[in-house]
Amino acid sequence: MARVPIFSPKFIILSLIFSFATILVNGDQDHEFVRSMDRKLLGLKKEKLSHFKLYWHDILTGPNPSSIQVVPPLNTSITAFGLVRMIDNPLTLGPEMSSRMVGKAQGFYAQASQQDLGLLMAMNFAFIEGKYNGSTITVLGRNEVFSTVREMPVIGGSGLFRFARGYVQARTHMVDLKTGDATVEYNVYVFHY
Repeated sequence: MARVPIFSPKFIILSLIFSFATILVNGDQDHEFVRSMDRKLLGLKKEKLSHFKLYWHDILTGPNPSSIQVVPPLNTSITAFGLVRMIDNPLTLGPEMSSRMVGKAQGFYAQASQQDLGLLMAMNFAFIEGKYNGSTITVLGRNEVFSTVREMPVIGGSGLFRFARGYVQARTHMVDLKTGDATVEYNVYVFHY
């Protein structure tokens, strides 16, 4: 019986064919928990770009503040590095608190910089009006408070904002330096289905 050398071209070709056949029959066993989907099965139609202009009210004072300190700064830095506040801030159509409320900004912000007032913001814009009632837009990013315009990413959403992506621009409309109360204009640019 003739021996076929283990590195002969015939042996290599037969080995490759056998390997491909095994992969085709068995599939990719490491990834059987994932599958491709048709986006129409989730009701996803054509993607659109929307612009929302809202006013975010950070109320630190009074009988019912919308922003409360949950972690004090652990040092005496002038930036209050380490301070964390939970928020349930009103989102209104106009800069006045009497303007129609269309949602709440719920989440937290933390003083994340030792050199300037740079906040880590993590919040959901939870809408309560019209067709967006019950839907949220999630914002996560850096907010350098004393910059004229701050930009943060939209990283997702829920309801009508599933698979959302985009960005927000924040501009301080009013701040009371005695109380810390502030009103910030948010322009939200979001791709969604």
